[in-house]
Amino acid sequence: MRTNHAGLAYADAAGHVFFDEGSIALADGGFVRAPLPEELIPAPPGTVNALLPGRMPLVAGRDGAARAATRRTALAVFLPAGYTRLLLPAYRVRAGAPVLPLFGYTFACAVDDQLHVAAMRTDSSEDWRPRYFAEGELETAISVRRAEDPANRVLAQVALCAREYGCFTAQNVFLRRGEAALPVSPACNARCLGCISELDDDAGIPSPQTRITYEATADELARVALAHLERVPDAIVSFGQGCEGEPLLRVTAILRAIEQIRAATSAGTININTNGSLPKSLGRLIDAGLDAARISLNSFQPSVYAAYYRPAGYALDDVLESARLASAAGLRVSLNYLTHPGVTDSRPEVEAADRFLSETRVDMVQTRTLNIDPLRYFEAVGRPLEPPLGMREALARITSAGVQLGNFTHAH
Repeated sequence: MRTNHAGLAYADAAGHVFFDEGSIALADGGFVRAPLPEELIPAPPGTVNALLPGRMPLVAGRDGAARAATRRTALAVFLPAGYTRLLLPAYRVRAGAPVLPLFGYTFACAVDDQLHVAAMRTDSSEDWRPRYFAEGELETAISVRRAEDPANRVLAQVALCAREYGCFTAQNVFLRRGEAALPVSPACNARCLGCISELDDDAGIPSPQTRITYEATADELARVALAHLERVPDAIVSFGQGCEGEPLLRVTAILRAIEQIRAATSAGTININTNGSLPKSLGRLIDAGLDAARISLNSFQPSVYAAYYRPAGYALDDVLESARLASAAGLRVSLNYLTHPGVTDSRPEVEAADRFLSETRVDMVQTRTLNIDPLRYFEAVGRPLEPPLGMREALARITSAGVQLGNFTHAH
């Protein structure tokens, strides 16, 4: 029987997924509400189901009000690369429920006996699809590459990230493709609530990765970069990875590495992934030959930015100034926009984004699902005071400003 609403998809305590299409599932978009049909797509290949322990899904009662399905466990999904989340799962938290680890919790429901998710396709790239390796394939590639430069600590780190964390940019170093990682900085000048390599002791969850503890030399960085740029068509090498802090804090080492790289080759793209906190340091790298910058932020509003990043010695104005500086210098500029329904699509946020993007040339806004317990994020930055415009509208406003929307850095 065909339905005209989003039925409940839920889990039992063992993680088995069930459908109840007789119940109307509710989602959280800053305000709890039913999802719109245009916000739902069949779950794409690579979607991962996740039960939310200690959390009861919300459904619409006969009077339309939200009520908890008390005998059921809320379900969320994690989206594959190339999709942007539109809604969060709606649930009520039981007493004593654990803090959710750092994943991108996305609303899921049942439509005509098929799992649907609140998402839209925003990019596609072969380099960012999950790898399915034959037995020993990745280990062999790592061994061959490390044998070429066995004392290089950068190679040792990206080998760890490639094996243990499944990091695509780390794997690319050994697969000789796409964008390759150049981790450089053990220190950071922000204390992000959702940092994947270093969380506060009272966060209630462990960091999913271990931050690097060494300071790579310019020569180590340059050797890894040159091997990639000289062998890979349309190659990209990127300072600033998930296993490190803020790369601009090591501006001298990066500057010298860029000088060594460009003295040997003009091939490929040298990129930095940065929080943009130090415009003057970024300017030095631009002068040395930096080609592209991907600058991360969760908001164009100072208070929302500060509540998540908790910056030390800088503010959102510095971040935006770095973007203006890179744009004026002719670099390819991307904004790594950490999105969260109910925040990204609030009217004040959409209007603030509009103002900046109308004034500053940005080549691409790369949407990133903000990996965090949704309730923890709302507690930090606040819920919207009025119903949000919706994530589809927020993303449409970005493209209407003449900015490309995507999820990955593409070679140009």
